[in-house]
Amino acid sequence: MQWQTLEYFVENKVATITLNRPPMNPFNKQLYMEFFQLLEKIEEDDQVKAVIITGKGEKAFGAGADITEMMKLDAEEVARMGVASRRATERIESLSKPVIAAIHGLALGGGCELALACDLRICSEKAKFGLPEINLGIIPGGGGTQRLQRLIGQARAKELMYFGEIIPAAQAYAYGIVNQVVPVEELMNRANEWALKLAEKPSVAMKMLKVAVNRGAGTELNTALDLETACFGNAFVSEDRNEGMTAFAEKRKPQFVGR
Repeated sequence: MQWQTLEYFVENKVATITLNRPPMNPFNKQLYMEFFQLLEKIEEDDQVKAVIITGKGEKAFGAGADITEMMKLDAEEVARMGVASRRATERIESLSKPVIAAIHGLALGGGCELALACDLRICSEKAKFGLPEINLGIIPGGGGTQRLQRLIGQARAKELMYFGEIIPAAQAYAYGIVNQVVPVEELMNRANEWALKLAEKPSVAMKMLKVAVNRGAGTELNTALDLETACFGNAFVSEDRNEGMTAFAEKRKPQFVGR
């Protein structure tokens, strides 16, 4: 399948998706739709065990919505774009495979929201983050108002969204938005190192771990613990659990098969 707004390749069980609308990689309906379709393809590909998302060029991971295009839309068309955005970001969260955002340059608006939907975020020292929609007379509409406060707490999230200011990588790390900050030249190498390590983990357990954490975060504790118990049970009956425990007892490296 040919992608007009994305680049895609798979190597060593790691899929890399590159937002391909340089120099700023703005988001439009087509990008969101292609993103969702590609994630569906990845879900069905047993050869892919981990995913990296990044942006093309040096200026931006994703600098937000395509404002020039957005200004031409009526309310109904904007609503359809919102649906496409939500489907894409929710598909990242529901993907059975771990997803790493490798962020350089600007991650603003929709770009920041896409990164927030990923499991892990690594950024370069030159990365900048923000949800500046308030300055355009709108609010974040791609999950930012909900995911950011769940990640860093309501007070910090309100500060960033109410003022609409853009913060540097070091501040994003201090707030807990990103997991790690690295020199620009090391960004993709570090993202690939993490992805390769994750790709070697047992697939069933990884899927169950992601379900337990993501779905449990939005429920009260007893329900979340019930979910954890169910996910633990699913992992325990897998072939990989048997291999993992057997390998541990035999003091050898496990050979997981993804079942």
